[in-house]
Amino acid sequence: MTRTPRLGLRANLAQFTLLVAVNALVGGMLGQERVTLPLLAEQAFGLTAATGTLTFILTFGLVKAATNFFAGTLSDRYGRKPVLIAGWLAGLPVPLLLIWAPNWGWVIAANVLLGVNQGLTWSTTVIMKIDLAGPERRGLAMGLNEAAGYLAVALTTVATGYLAERYGLRPAPFLLGAAYAALGLGLSAVVVKETHDHARLEAGSTVNLSSTRQIFLLTSFKDRTLSSVSQAGMVNNLNDGLAWGLLPIMFVTRGLPLGQIGFLSALYLAVWGLGQLATGAMSDRWGRKGLIVWGMLAQGLALAVIAFAGGFLWWAAALALLGAGTAMVYPTLLAAIGDVAHPSWRARAVGVYRLWRDGGFAVGALVAGVVADLFGIPQAIWTVAALTAASGLIVALRMDETHRRGSA
Repeated sequence: MTRTPRLGLRANLAQFTLLVAVNALVGGMLGQERVTLPLLAEQAFGLTAATGTLTFILTFGLVKAATNFFAGTLSDRYGRKPVLIAGWLAGLPVPLLLIWAPNWGWVIAANVLLGVNQGLTWSTTVIMKIDLAGPERRGLAMGLNEAAGYLAVALTTVATGYLAERYGLRPAPFLLGAAYAALGLGLSAVVVKETHDHARLEAGSTVNLSSTRQIFLLTSFKDRTLSSVSQAGMVNNLNDGLAWGLLPIMFVTRGLPLGQIGFLSALYLAVWGLGQLATGAMSDRWGRKGLIVWGMLAQGLALAVIAFAGGFLWWAAALALLGAGTAMVYPTLLAAIGDVAHPSWRARAVGVYRLWRDGGFAVGALVAGVVADLFGIPQAIWTVAALTAASGLIVALRMDETHRRGSA
């Protein structure tokens, strides 16, 4: 006998908790690269120009952005679970390619597959949690989802940094990724349940939009709120691409050991991850817009401090602020998309938003790489800081509040 689906975190606690764990494994797949690949580019493959080193982020960002878009469409057509399993199948070869890579081309190929893995798995876990949570606790649901993912990125970054310092850049750091991929595939195939019926229940019989083209244009350009959210997501990941690709290189040139570099990267990610446990729920209580505006401005200030100041303690404080600002923004942007988009086309709207958001990795790699090669890494950081602050001002001027304060 088929059970009628029910909406809400309490009614779906077991599956929701399982999906949180699955998304932690998704984040761990990304964490295996945060410290190791920028250093591998220079030390193993002799890439010295910033634009060359950042090709792996450019590739990853482009592929993940495109895959995000298709993840929403495919999950509406075929269901959420098959898309999740396909994402894990794409991720299985990634650690092995990085371990055995004889040249940089293998690393690029690994990041193509990682982009597919992240686009399909992370997008689908977001969509599935929105399906289960219903409208009342959407911010909390997104906070838990993103917290799990980025805490796993942080913990894996610390682990791989110390593994690389003790055992070398290969193979030890990437063995963690191999374990994550195997476990994620097993859980997704055997234990995770389909959630598409929950979205159908929330949608009822009303269908507002059916054309993917309409949804793309509305989310990207036509709707003031959705387009504001999309540009903020893109700029947020633009500065995260800078933090991923250039900051470890700058810290090496300033004489920091690998262990401290791993700690700084993980501090940023840990504050980001833990902060979302609070900020998602805060957006349910106080609204989305203010958190997004102040979060973007905080990120811009943090990047300015990194560019201006020097020394481990200053950088640690600035990266903590960068993580806090990102925590204010990340789950809140997703919750705002869920507020505005109708359940019948919400998965596709999430895919479009994540197309723009993760396209920020590619834009960041290009902008930061070119500016760093021409003028130096500090100037690249100043440029991205200005873009981030400007994005916050755009949200302040264009976005409408999407969640009535106190309604939750």
